[in-house]
Amino acid sequence: MSPVFSRLIAALLLGLGIAIAGVAVSHGLERFRMSDRSVTVKGLAEKEVQSDFAVWTLSFRRAGNDFGGVQQALSADRDKVTAFLKTRGFTDAEVEAKPLQVQDLFAREYAQGNQPLRFNGTGQVLVKSARVAEVEAAARAVDPLIQAGVQLGGEGEGHSGPRFQLRGFNDVKAPLLAEATRNAREQADKFAAEAGAQLGPLKNANQGVIRITGDDGNDFDNGSSRLKRLRVVSTFEYELK
Repeated sequence: MSPVFSRLIAALLLGLGIAIAGVAVSHGLERFRMSDRSVTVKGLAEKEVQSDFAVWTLSFRRAGNDFGGVQQALSADRDKVTAFLKTRGFTDAEVEAKPLQVQDLFAREYAQGNQPLRFNGTGQVLVKSARVAEVEAAARAVDPLIQAGVQLGGEGEGHSGPRFQLRGFNDVKAPLLAEATRNAREQADKFAAEAGAQLGPLKNANQGVIRITGDDGNDFDNGSSRLKRLRVVSTFEYELK
């Protein structure tokens, strides 16, 4: 075999090998693109639920120059608050009286000499109940306590009304997530149909965070609203065939 003919055969074999490799690479990239076809959708679900528990802190205060007098006044106020709650139908298991506190303002490290009253006292009575409607109604009917001289709203107390909670959160969580999943699946099916494809199996899922807000316009739940709004946005990725 002549050297020229040998070189020709070698060139043909090399070219054939490159062509075959090119076809293989091309098919591999095509399979990769096909396997990478997917759609990511977000499923939305919202629900309004009533709170199932309430915590109401009734704070009261007294001030004076006689320690014993301030303490006695606080004790009388505590009795009035407790009696008021009993008339509203709350039981001993739902009412908790905190110890009274009386502070000597002159004995503080950074005491100011221009304090008009030496002693400042505070007290608290807590209501913890699953009867949220009764707690809400009682909080709107505290006028008799004010008329009796009870100074509601201790120093540093911002929100004096009940704090409403949703302790049965897990009972509503599962249905909410299921609704978000159905919503996402419907969107994915619609997208696949419009794209001329078929929806494949689920690749990834992120259930997101369930956000709880009140109906008072706040972007977060500060506990003041009895009605809670739950909202979840879940993210799902499906394969496309």
